[in-house]
Parts: sequence; C-alpha cells; structure tokens
Amino acid sequence: MPVQAHAEEFRSPGTGENAAVGVLLSHGFTGSPRSMRPFGEHLAAEGYGVSVPRLPGHGTSWPEMNKTAWPDWYAVLDNELERLRKEHDRVFLVGLSMGGCLVLRLAEQHGEDVSGLVLINPSVRADDKRLVLLPVLSKLVPSFPGISNDIKKPGVDEGAYDRMPLRALQSLSQLWKITRDDLAKITQPVLLFRSTVDHVVEPSSGREVLSSISSRDVTETLLEDSYHVATLDNDAPRIFADSTAFISRLSEPKSEPRSERSDA
Repeated sequence: MPVQAHAEEFRSPGTGENAAVGVLLSHGFTGSPRSMRPFGEHLAAEGYGVSVPRLPGHGTSWPEMNKTAWPDWYAVLDNELERLRKEHDRVFLVGLSMGGCLVLRLAEQHGEDVSGLVLINPSVRADDKRLVLLPVLSKLVPSFPGISNDIKKPGVDEGAYDRMPLRALQSLSQLWKITRDDLAKITQPVLLFRSTVDHVVEPSSGREVLSSISSRDVTETLLEDSYHVATLDNDAPRIFADSTAFISRLSEPKSEPRSERSDA
C-alpha cells in the first residue's frame, strides 16, 4: 500500500552536545508523522537524536488500518526505542493522543530505559457510552465518519483519515485498558500538555493519567489557544520550547527530582 507523501517518517541522528539524547515521538490514531514532524524538526535543530516513525496502517488508507491492531503499532515504537537506547545515553518519549497512550505503555514496560515523557492530550479512555457496543459494531460496520483536523489555527491540515476504522478503534480500546491498569508503574518525570478545548479526547483521560502515575516530577500545562492536535496549533511553539527545557533539565548530570503541577 503506497504511503501518502505527507506521512513520511522523520529521523535525525543528533549533533553536538545534545547528541547523547534521543527522542522518540508518536503520532495519534488515524494520523501520521505529519502531526509530529515540526516537533521532531525542532528537537533535531537543538541537536537531539530524533525518531518520528509511521505506525502500521497509518498514512495509507483507513481500510488498511483496519487490518492492524495495537500490538502492531506498539511493536514499531518498541523497536525504535531499542535502537535509540543503543545510540544514545538517554531516551525521552513524546506522544500525541493515542501516541500518548502508546508511550505510556512503553514507559510501563521499560522503566529506567525511559528518562522522561512528554504527553500532549493523551488518550487512555473514552467516556462515550456508545463505545460499549464497539465489539459488536466493529464486526458489522467497517467505519464511522472520522474526527480529524481538530485544530483551532486556520488552514492547517493534519492529514488524518476522514473515516474512523472500527476494528482498529476496538483494538485501541483494549490498549487503553491495559495501559490504565499499569499506570502506577510510571515513575519517570512527566510533562503533560492538555488543551482546555478538545473535541476528540475528554479531560478525564489527562486526569486519570495524573491521578494514577507514581511519578514525583510532574508538570501539567493547560493550552488555552489550541484544540486536540496541539502540535500543529497555536500553542505549538510553547509545547516545543517547554519540552526542550524539560529534556535539557533532565539530561543534566545532577538533575534533582521535584514535584510540580502547574496550569500556568
């Protein structure tokens, strides 16, 4: 299946004094590397090693995505994490929406191999009661209308599918539960960005992450001028700058743990 031009992966080996640090970035459900590429390019310009892979079934077609499941998406990130660990002294994980759930699962499984997490509107649950029918619907109906381009900034296109593949969504719901069940295993520093207006992921996802993880070093930042795909929205420069500062602080030889929860 041909990969759409905008869905190409992005990698950079790292340069200069920051080359010892690698950053793995994961896009969201039905999206593609396009939503994370500007973020990755910013980090690469700072000298960090960067990987923005394309998850299986994404960036091609929604019927193709219906042939994939969460273990397929996870395996790609798991392999990239292993590669980055071999090439860099520290590795940080960054995830948008479903990507946030996937990197949380990686951190649950890999512990000290992960130096910190940046989460942007992470998805670990859905409050829509209609999803209780998803196991049956996913066997009868291939897709629903999609929810994409939830971006406040005019003229921006994330390049996501216009249909929601239901078999893949059913698999995502299984990932949500597995990840929620193990959130207490998260001890790494966490920087979480949450849009105050998000038409895709309910606030309950971010609240559950923050209330369930065991991390001592936690910062929550509310985004007042962006919708769900905040990495392409008005607050993107703030996300990039704050994340760079977060990674830089934790990459210092003698960084001390701290506890902070801020909506500033």
